Amino acid sequence: MVSVAVTNNHCKEQIMKLKETLSKWFKHIALVLTDPKRFFSRIVADGNLEESMLKAFLYGFLGGALVLVLRLVGGATVTFTSVFSELVIVPVLAVAILFVLGGLLMLVSEITGGERDWEIAIKGLASVFFIYPIILVLNSLAFNCTSLWIISIIVDAYVMFLLYNIAVYCMKGKRTSVLIVVSAFILFLGTVYATDYRMGWFMLKNTGAALACLM
Repeated sequence: MVSVAVTNNHCKEQIMKLKETLSKWFKHIALVLTDPKRFFSRIVADGNLEESMLKAFLYGFLGGALVLVLRLVGGATVTFTSVFSELVIVPVLAVAILFVLGGLLMLVSEITGGERDWEIAIKGLASVFFIYPIILVLNSLAFNCTSLWIISIIVDAYVMFLLYNIAVYCMKGKRTSVLIVVSAFILFLGTVYATDYRMGWFMLKNTGAALACLM
């Protein structure tokens, strides 16, 4: 009886911790959307990179699961390969993307005279990874060339907005320098959209809708 009571108490504690973590994550998402300056200005290094990696992985898993559900609803055939890809490869890829973007953000921070703290960069990026499943779902919803263009431009524009906020308020980069760097990224994206290289970019997002652009 004692062991059962101890087990129940342990389960309750774990559930409470999970609820607290999810509640904190939802509050963070709301603050990023409504007041990014305030949110990113409060990010500090505390030695807890595991939570950032967990966020990236779980958001990647959520995105992959949602894409699978959309495929099932749309009547598509779901194979073992597609399930493995969406539920295993996509979450792992999300963590890899987190660290790649962390390196890119460190480079931006170096150029703009900001913080040179790897942990702050990772924590700042992980805090906006809730858009990862949203991006995956939006890309999968594109049904023709026009919808892919619209979704792609909106998503890329918002990513640039987040990059600016993280570089200025989280990494403490000089505003003018950050504007110049972000403008350079926007110019690069504009060049991609204006040339045939956009097909490669579109293929990464939604192969079916991208192929419609060739017709």
